[in-house]
Parts: sequence; C-alpha cells; structure tokens
Amino acid sequence: MSDTTTVRLPPDLKKRLETVARRQARGKSWIIQRALDEYLTRAQTDGASIEIKGQCGAANRADRKDPNWEVFGDWNQ
Repeated sequence: MSDTTTVRLPPDLKKRLETVARRQARGKSWIIQRALDEYLTRAQTDGASIEIKGQCGAANRADRKDPNWEVFGDWNQ
C-alpha cells in the first residue's frame, strides 16, 4: 500500500505535468513516481561516485608516502 505525500508545484510545472499525463494517457502520480525514482537513483549513484573518488584519493595520497611510489606511477595524470 502506498502513502500520500502532498507536493506544491508552480503553475507552469503543473501545466506541463498535466499535458504530459494527458498525452501519455498516464496519471500524474505515475509520472511523478517515475521521475522521483529516476532522480533519487541518479542522486544515489552520484553520491556513490563521490564516495568512490574520495576513497581513491585517500588511497592515492597514502601510496605517495610509499618509497616505491614512482614504480606505480601517478594515477591522476
């Protein structure tokens, strides 16, 4: 069972939503759910990418303290 959430939309966005819903013969809720799901998936992926980059950067900085660093090269170049 789904919950109800109230969202305030500016008039122009509401009109665009209604137009697309009518053209696609879909409900406004269906479109909003899909759009929100896509947005949140991207946001989570972006967050994971930022975390991965941070972890790689930390590992890279730690490796530079290794006396054999030159053997491995600089991954940032």
